[in-house]
Amino acid sequence: MDILGRMAAAGIVPVVVLDKAEDAVPTARAMIAGGIDVMEITFRTAAAADSIRAVAAEVPEMLVGAGTVINLEQCKLAVDCGAKFIVSPGYDEETVAWCVENNIPVTPGCVTPTEIMMAKKHNLKVLKFFPANVYGGLKALKSLSGPFPGTKFIPTGGVSNDNLVEFACSPIIHAVGGSWTVPKKDISEGNFEKVTRLCAEARKALLQAREHLPSSAESHP
Repeated sequence: MDILGRMAAAGIVPVVVLDKAEDAVPTARAMIAGGIDVMEITFRTAAAADSIRAVAAEVPEMLVGAGTVINLEQCKLAVDCGAKFIVSPGYDEETVAWCVENNIPVTPGCVTPTEIMMAKKHNLKVLKFFPANVYGGLKALKSLSGPFPGTKFIPTGGVSNDNLVEFACSPIIHAVGGSWTVPKKDISEGNFEKVTRLCAEARKALLQAREHLPSSAESHP
């Protein structure tokens, strides 16, 4: 299974903010114990690069990527540290072009038809939609998907257990992103058992929703 396939299979791509690199490995292991084997470590903190490096080296069963990548310099650093995919909050042509050229899966943030058209020039089929709650949520995504058949989205921002099933049951959703399964406060306080519990709850809800999807509408492996 390729990287985008693993993201779809997981269904949830937790957005992990780490203040200390030493929290990276226990967080990754706690997530795996909860049934989620994909994590997006964001470049919102100085610990991001070392955190990615630690997970890539010590938790090989975790598919680790870099999030909040806003320029090519961060992108290259993340890949050098072991990131297997790149997620950006918006569309940066230089970053996208480099990733495509180097066969690194990249999901840039695209919330307008213009941005989606820019991404399609690079044959990108999976895009981030952020912040989903601000830009119209699933209703907006359904409208955007009309002119762009074959494009799928990873909505992030405002996604939680409360609306997870609604998103997951839509064939235009590749996976959902969010931090509700990996609260920054609990990570910093070492509450890794809670991380496992939150991941398990979200994963259970997702799997139950998928079980009730009509086979013709099932879009996940």
